[in-house]
Formats: sequence, C-alpha cells, structure tokens
Amino acid sequence: MSAATPRRPADGRDPVRALLRGVGAYLLVALVLAFFALPMLWLASAPFDRRPGITASLPDFTLANFARLWDNPNAVNSLASSLVLAVGSAVLVVALSALAAYALSRVHIRGRDGLLYALLLLSSIVTGTAAMVPIFLLAAELDLVDSYLGVILVLTGGLLPAAIFILKDFMDTTPRSYEESARVFGASPLRVLRDVVVPVVRPGLATVGVWTVAQVWGNFLIPFLLLRSPDKSPAAVVMYTFYTEGGQPDLALISTFSLLYSLPVVLMFLFVSRRYGFRLHGGIKA
Repeated sequence: MSAATPRRPADGRDPVRALLRGVGAYLLVALVLAFFALPMLWLASAPFDRRPGITASLPDFTLANFARLWDNPNAVNSLASSLVLAVGSAVLVVALSALAAYALSRVHIRGRDGLLYALLLLSSIVTGTAAMVPIFLLAAELDLVDSYLGVILVLTGGLLPAAIFILKDFMDTTPRSYEESARVFGASPLRVLRDVVVPVVRPGLATVGVWTVAQVWGNFLIPFLLLRSPDKSPAAVVMYTFYTEGGQPDLALISTFSLLYSLPVVLMFLFVSRRYGFRLHGGIKA
C-alpha cells in the first residue's frame, strides 16, 4: 500500500509556506525596530559613558559629561533661546491659525478652498532654503536681524498655511447650533470663538501647538541666518559647534546635549498625549 499523501487545508494554503511567510514578516519587523532602536540606545547610554564611541555599549558610568556641558555657557543659553523661539512661534501660530481657520470655515466666498490649497502648496514648494536671500533682505530692511522677533515672525509665516489647513477641518466639525445659541444671548463673534468654538477644538489646537514647537525646536536654517550673536543661537545651531581642537566631533558633549535637547519635546508629547490621547473631540463645560 502506498503512503497516504498529506492533505492540504480546506482553503488550499500550504502551511509550510505560511509559516515561512510569518517568520519572514516578523524578522523584517525586528530588523526595522533594531534600525530605529540602536540610535535611541546610543543616545540613552553615551551621555553616561566616560569615553563614548559611535557604537552602543554598556557605559563606563559617569556624570562628568553633564558637568562639562553645564560649564559651557553657549549650551545652556541655547536651550533658553530655543524655548523662547518655540513658545513665541507656537503662540502666534495657534492664535492666528485659529482666527483664520474659523473665518474660512464660516464665511463662504468664491475660491476659498482653492486659496487654501494654493497657500499650502506654495508653503511646501517655496521652502526656507529657496527664500533665504529675500528673507534676509526683508529682515534687514525691517531691522529684525539678530532679534528673536524676526526669527519668530519668519517661522510663523512659514508654518501658518499648514496650521490653518489642519485647524479648518476641526472648525468644520464644530456644531453650529452651539454658536447660534450663543448669538441668541448676544455673544459677539470673538466671544463665540473663545467660549464656544475653542473648547470644542482644543485637541486641534494642541495638535497644532505640538507640531509648531517640534518644527521650531529642530529648525536650523532660519536662526542660523538671522541670529548673529552667539548668546542668542538656539540649540539646533549650537550643536554644530561641539568639536575638538583637532576638528573631531566631541561625542561626549554631543550625546549629552542631544539627550537634554530631545527631552522637552518628548515630555511635551507625552503630556499632550496623556491629556487628549487620540480623542479628536471636545466639549463645552457648563
């Protein structure tokens, strides 16, 4: 009698191939995770190593790198400068984009959507690199070179189109019955926006705020172009000055500064995520 041939599953799939396909998928995911995790492991271990290298390894524990960084006045000042630029830009972007998005959402004019998409497209095409010369000349004419205000205004102008585009979707989903009820009791448009619309779109405002801070926090070109005083340079610019006398990168300072540089954005993201999570709705308190 001949041996019976193994039966295939009812759906016709080969179990061996399915197993190999699953193993291959998990292996690919593991390699991708390792690709992104290794730099994070280096960032977490190198600041505490006496002689950090370019590879991730168990550190020879020390806190001397933080003491060296604290003794560098430009490093400490740069974090304060980054905070000023990020907070100032976030306040302007959130406030102006909320006003513009509310107006575009409630006022129906011909070509409204086309104008919004054109602004978004132009802000993506004409980047800071392409507009470097006219931005500098305009800032020089307005006496805004080497001032925080000039950098904040330039960064705000570049981020506003995308912020308006994001917030308009939140404004469109706001029930208009709330606004009509407020108008019946004599509320002005600004009062309606402040007391009715803003509480509903708070997750959108938080999204735009976090996105703005992240964009400004890591921006190098505009501050490098407009700020001339070393004590006003933000962290993204100062990081490029951590080199030894021989021109080699000082990995101890770079890793320590990178860890401190990344913590504010991470903590802000965790706070906003814990506060709002993924709930894209709001509410009006009585």
